[in-house]
Amino acid sequence: MVRGSDVVLIIVAIIFPPAAAAYLTGCSCDLLINVVLTIFGYLPGHIHAFWLIYKKMKAEEVYGVGGYRYVGNGGYEPLYSQQGGVPQANYGTI
Repeated sequence: MVRGSDVVLIIVAIIFPPAAAAYLTGCSCDLLINVVLTIFGYLPGHIHAFWLIYKKMKAEEVYGVGGYRYVGNGGYEPLYSQQGGVPQANYGTI
């Protein structure tokens, strides 16, 4: 289901793809990738931004609105575990 905020995000991606990527991913590698793709050609930047928006919309379907966090490379994970608790941060340890 497409929400109003997704429509605005799509319009922003049409006008300036790196702005949409920055909103979705923050200052991450995906933002750098989108900037480089947009410099190489406007269409590749659009495709990447629309892919990021698509992945966000899929995460909203699976985890609910606001029930996920971005983990990089177009991936999302739930904010809360299936048992109802807050997931423990690993900070690089196993």
